[in-house]
Amino acid sequence: MGYHLHIAGEQAEQQDGFQELMVVLLISAGMIYLALVFQFRHAIKPFIVFAAIPFGIAGALFMLWLMRAPFGFMAFLGVVSLIGVIVSHIIVLFDFIEEQHETGKPFREAVIDAGIQRLRPVMITVAATVIALFPLATHGGPLWEPMCYAQIGGLTAATFITLLLVPVIYAICVLDLKLVRWQQREE
Repeated sequence: MGYHLHIAGEQAEQQDGFQELMVVLLISAGMIYLALVFQFRHAIKPFIVFAAIPFGIAGALFMLWLMRAPFGFMAFLGVVSLIGVIVSHIIVLFDFIEEQHETGKPFREAVIDAGIQRLRPVMITVAATVIALFPLATHGGPLWEPMCYAQIGGLTAATFITLLLVPVIYAICVLDLKLVRWQQREE
């Protein structure tokens, strides 16, 4: 004879809710991948976009740990919305690189110009968002605190990753691995 522990009540409901949210998150990631394939007309570029997401999530989790905020539904919601912001920043960066490509710029120049040109707008929007989230995080109560801290930490980490690491990964995929083709236009 042995004893069995059966979790019930709020804990069980929370676990069931997280399992359902993970299914929704996976479906959403698949849909985002398909949308990016359609937009970029390439199957590899969405993976370059997704490369920055774990760093944003790590930044969010670190900030939650640092502020001793719980990882509950609202923090999960903050992480999910954070993923959308990360993807949109990278799409804007890639769009600028592709525009530079259309004008005939060499790859290195296009990537460097994209990083420099997108630096100010991305930094301004992220700084405005992070600054605006601090009052809600500190005075919004326990409901909003985890979501705000997740977004603050994730946005801060992901911004630097987006502007530094993603162009490096893109360059590796173009120059070294030849997974993404970059054909110089002939004049």
